[in-house]
Amino acid sequence: MKLNERELIYDWNSLPGTFDWSSVSEVELDDETLRDGLQNPSVVDPPIGDKIELLHLMAELGIHTADIGLPGAGPRATADVAALAREIADQHLPIAANCAARTVVRDIRPIVDISQATGIPIEVCTFIGTSPIRQYAEDWTLDRMLRTSEEAVRFAVSEGLSVMFVTEDTTRARPETLKAIYGHAIEWGARRICLADTVGHATPDGVRGLVRFVLEEIVKPSGEDVKVDFHGHRDRGLGLANSLAAAEAGAHRLHGSALGIGERVGNTEMELLLVNLKLLGLHDADLKRLPEYCELVSRACHTALPPGQPVVGRDAFRTGTGVHASAIMKAEEKGDAWLADRIYSGIPAAMVGRSQEIEVSHMSGISNVRYWLAAHGHNANDQDLCLKIFEVAKSADRTLTRDEIEDLVKEESR
Repeated sequence: MKLNERELIYDWNSLPGTFDWSSVSEVELDDETLRDGLQNPSVVDPPIGDKIELLHLMAELGIHTADIGLPGAGPRATADVAALAREIADQHLPIAANCAARTVVRDIRPIVDISQATGIPIEVCTFIGTSPIRQYAEDWTLDRMLRTSEEAVRFAVSEGLSVMFVTEDTTRARPETLKAIYGHAIEWGARRICLADTVGHATPDGVRGLVRFVLEEIVKPSGEDVKVDFHGHRDRGLGLANSLAAAEAGAHRLHGSALGIGERVGNTEMELLLVNLKLLGLHDADLKRLPEYCELVSRACHTALPPGQPVVGRDAFRTGTGVHASAIMKAEEKGDAWLADRIYSGIPAAMVGRSQEIEVSHMSGISNVRYWLAAHGHNANDQDLCLKIFEVAKSADRTLTRDEIEDLVKEESR
């Protein structure tokens, strides 16, 4: 009998009055792992070979653009940006490149040079702080900010590069300041603007209000085809929620990084953006290599991949609890993989190339033991063996390792 999937999961997310995600036509993604991600003081800047491998994985996962660095930071950064741009050109990777730059011509000039040398367009993401607190600390007047910004934007445009004008600390900036600086940036030729929650200040309601304000009060009156990006940080733990709120309000592109690495506690997690957009029907690329993407960043950047990390952590689809395991096993007995992959999982493991795992722990039932033995090629009907493993598990204070259970199997077979 074919399962009626709609009957088995009641979806409170789609009740009348909730946001209709089918009204969103497309949400693009910009990967900041190789720029903002590397600003985290605890990570290592990977060798170029790892960066190139990561770029290929980004393309395979359907990520639209990648910030491949800030070449104005120095010779190493310039060399790596050039190598990544060449890789996109030589391998015809289906991913676009952009680069960060302060609103100064000397930061933008190397981007121009690399673009011309490699033959690929590189979007210039030129940024400047706009909040009152930043202006006060820097002794910046709005007139000064406009002068420097105009020189930078006009230079990039005159060199044939597209410009995304980024305001740092947008979520704490005054509306009149945003109107002035974004409005002028559009006049100077910027065709994308980025709203940055630089210090993770915003809440989802604040983000929705900000995006709607920019679209209605700045973009629409300009009469130009200007796209809006949102760049979120995790200081309050709201990066993902804020990014989805931005998309709900009309943002065209969301920024994120693998494992959320980035300045201080990091950016919105790219792997969670990918999974959530996939579940919402807004991303159609195959995500089976998503764990590999995160594992590469963990290894290359020397940053931990916690067991409890959603989707890609060791424990994301793993249980040693008897009640949970029993439900999964009963679902499997019905012979339907769809059912078994969702009975105790809001995200199907198969979507990201993984599977449900049942372990043996102090919280397990005897059925966990039988399942584990069968899954690892042992006789699950050996009652004495099952009881022996079960008794050891019940006296333990954690999940038994594979080696520990294998040793028990060997002891019983002697």
